Amino acid sequence: MDTLRERLAGVSTLREATGRLRWPSRGVYFFFEPGERRAGNGNGARVVRVGTHALKPASRTSLWHRLSQHAGSRTTGAGNHRGSIFRLLVGESLKSRGATTAPQTWGVGSHPGATAERLGLAASDVRAGERELEVGVSQYIGNLPFLFVAVEDEPGPESIRGVIERNSIALLSNYNRPGLDPASPAWLGRYSGRERVRESGLWNNNHVDETHDPGYLELLESAVNATGPLT
Repeated sequence: MDTLRERLAGVSTLREATGRLRWPSRGVYFFFEPGERRAGNGNGARVVRVGTHALKPASRTSLWHRLSQHAGSRTTGAGNHRGSIFRLLVGESLKSRGATTAPQTWGVGSHPGATAERLGLAASDVRAGERELEVGVSQYIGNLPFLFVAVEDEPGPESIRGVIERNSIALLSNYNRPGLDPASPAWLGRYSGRERVRESGLWNNNHVDETHDPGYLELLESAVNATGPLT
């Protein structure tokens, strides 16, 4: 991560990033969080979220498109947690930390219309009820520093991006194992209703219970060395 930070000339935040930058078409991203530091196996910031995109054959999702889904709308300040598991998890934890069940529609249904039909509400009421939390999620995620590696391979579950993503999550996870670089006591994820998030120390729900293949680090190193600044 230190080498990647140097090659990218520093970290970015979604609050400042725009689609006008020279993003690679595809890649893997690593988010950090203020106050979350490595405490058992080194110095510096610890990774709190790893992700990629276009793991389904024929998917055309770009790296920036996926990041912008996490960021939310620059115009309204809100977003769509149903299109971003990262937003969903952060929103659940913000709700829990605030000791509130509102909005009760959070995470229900694949889109506001389906949620409204299931709960006997108007879709406009669903969107209005979720707006405040969506804005809070956008503000939270928008301030998180992140890095990325460019990996311009074809979409598919066996892509190099998928290998880097799932092995990085497995390597960094503290789920069901002795804590290494554990989350701080104040980490928002400790309020998550999902054991995998709380115990792993990551804003990830998949791959946290897996074992990494050390050989993947060669793939990651090659990707880092092929990555350069956005400008």
